Amino acid sequence: MFTSNHLCPTNRQFNRPITLLLALMLTSLLMLNGCGGSDSDTDTTETVSSTNTTETDTTTTEVTDADFEATDWTDETHSKNVDPNFDEVFNDTEVKRLDIVVTEARWQSMLDNMTELYGEFGRSASNSLSDTDEDPIFVPAEVFYNGTQWYRVGIRFKGNSSLQTSWQQGILKLALKLDFDEYEDDYPQINNQRFYGFKKFSLKNNYDDESLLREKVAADVFKDAGLAVSHTGFYTLYVDHGDGPEYFGLYTLVEEIDDTVIDTQFSSNDGNLYKPEDDGAMFVEGSFNQTDFEKKTNEDDEDWSDIQALFTALHDDTRTTDPETWRANLEAVFDVDVFLKYLAVNGIIQNWDTYGVMPHNYYLYNDPDTSKLTWIPWDNNEALQDGKQGGALALDFSDLNSSSWPLISKLYADDVYRERYNEYLLEVISDAFETNKMQASYNTYSALIEPYATSEVSGYSFLESSSNFYRAIDELLQHAEDRAAAVDTYLDKQ
Repeated sequence: MFTSNHLCPTNRQFNRPITLLLALMLTSLLMLNGCGGSDSDTDTTETVSSTNTTETDTTTTEVTDADFEATDWTDETHSKNVDPNFDEVFNDTEVKRLDIVVTEARWQSMLDNMTELYGEFGRSASNSLSDTDEDPIFVPAEVFYNGTQWYRVGIRFKGNSSLQTSWQQGILKLALKLDFDEYEDDYPQINNQRFYGFKKFSLKNNYDDESLLREKVAADVFKDAGLAVSHTGFYTLYVDHGDGPEYFGLYTLVEEIDDTVIDTQFSSNDGNLYKPEDDGAMFVEGSFNQTDFEKKTNEDDEDWSDIQALFTALHDDTRTTDPETWRANLEAVFDVDVFLKYLAVNGIIQNWDTYGVMPHNYYLYNDPDTSKLTWIPWDNNEALQDGKQGGALALDFSDLNSSSWPLISKLYADDVYRERYNEYLLEVISDAFETNKMQASYNTYSALIEPYATSEVSGYSFLESSSNFYRAIDELLQHAEDRAAAVDTYLDKQ
């Protein structure tokens, strides 16, 4: 049942240590009274501004409250000098809890900035979404987990169309980005602050997903298929922005690609990491534009030759005159096997909000071991359903606009690559997405999150009713059977 109470029903997960409650109250009191200063230990005036104070596209607030002692700091929990603790942060058998405490003034600055970007909360000014490359502002906040405090963590709202739509619908369960040392220049006490070895996370709000499972399960399938992908975990989020902790709902914590994914799933994080977006990200011949391939590493190196080499190899005329040479040249710069397996997983799970339908939601990493660009999936909350924008692609790509998505059309047209793709389809449907395995996963996860999902409150949820949660789980169970049948039908025709 939905409840109007901002606090989730009492259960074992929500029995917080008394020390945390006291810390939350004390921190809120101190911060609301303007504790500390920016460059001066004696300045106790809080300043909040939406002025751009960085050289990136992300805006941060000016801050002046640096007079504090990081008393909860330990090497294990806060230091950069430890390996990421995946068992602690991403535990598939628990729903964990995060608390964010932010001053009323800073919270209001975040809301005011959203109004500037997307209009009045709860109202859509038009039928179209705003076209902006500007990210919402960062502000410093306190993060609490298991009775321990992390200090002056950078938080901001994140997302694109999902962020705008949620805002315009009047739903405050917005996705967040957390960066634990975003403000280390303002606060020397938090230099290289980490959360169990992690610098930053995305807190995904499970937008438009009444099962609240899609982000988590899709990542599990990619991982089980042997592909590099973010770890994920379930968290309840409480935010205190001046009136005590409010339940913002069940979120999915997602590991950032440019933080620990490339550091732990590849031999080195020294390669170029790109987050493609917009027209260039479609790989149409002649459409290369370096601004469409945002660098997340080696940002100061003005060199996109690896991306350009992929364009050149993909569109070379030898594809029709000498396919063997074309494949060799393409495989010299691009990990084709990884991409073909990705296509197989992506097709089976029906992930439409990515390459093939939309020019975003993937990364490319130039693996230092191979000097090849490697495909990494990202943002999977729209998977595991037929989809929007015309729906997910057919397994044989018969509904693909070939000229717009050549990285799929050219590879699938090649007999060798098509056969390899077919082999990956059979491999994935027999293991990573095997029907009984998937249904067991859905049943286990839905039982785990059910009390937290159905306790979400109006205005902080995409669930219209608790019954919709159970219906959404039933649809996922049926989807697993349907996809096995779809693969069988497709392979029988080959």
